[in-house]
Amino acid sequence: MVEDTDLRTPRGQDRGLFHTLAGCDWIRHSQHLVIGGPTGTGKSWLACALGHKACREGFSVLYQRAPRLFAELATARGEGRLPRMLAMLERTRLLIIDDWGPEPLTAEQRRDLLEIVEDRYEKGSLLLTSQVPVNRWHELIGDPTIGDAILDRVVHRAHRIELKGPSLRKRHGVTAPTEVNTVATAG
Repeated sequence: MVEDTDLRTPRGQDRGLFHTLAGCDWIRHSQHLVIGGPTGTGKSWLACALGHKACREGFSVLYQRAPRLFAELATARGEGRLPRMLAMLERTRLLIIDDWGPEPLTAEQRRDLLEIVEDRYEKGSLLLTSQVPVNRWHELIGDPTIGDAILDRVVHRAHRIELKGPSLRKRHGVTAPTEVNTVATAG
């Protein structure tokens, strides 16, 4: 939960920005959030905390790890359910894609990501976490034209948190919080 966020640990986090994001106005205004930084710095934890807060504020939220999302999209395509799945993603007010970018996208994944980003433009928010710096996302996307289209729609409307420091798991012996893989809404 956002109330449990440790803002004292030096990770390069802007407290003012975090408190602003916890108010969920960025979701109300269909803006995006990119949380970057090395492994173990709390990207997933912050994403989940902000997602839980969004649920409490009445927004629909879907959390997916990037590899699982792309696998589910490929399965949906093969079963003829892709339009229905993309429509469900579009209706979700906050889509959290965690751990994006460890591997380059395939041509199919590039097109799917562009569709997701395009569907959300000015209609929904996207929260991406990644160990890969934004200035390397073009090479991960793998196609300059699609890369420009995705980055133009995401990065220019995004708040950014760049975490720093050693792994919190090593220091505290703590694992990441339980993550929800279903659409959740406050009730």
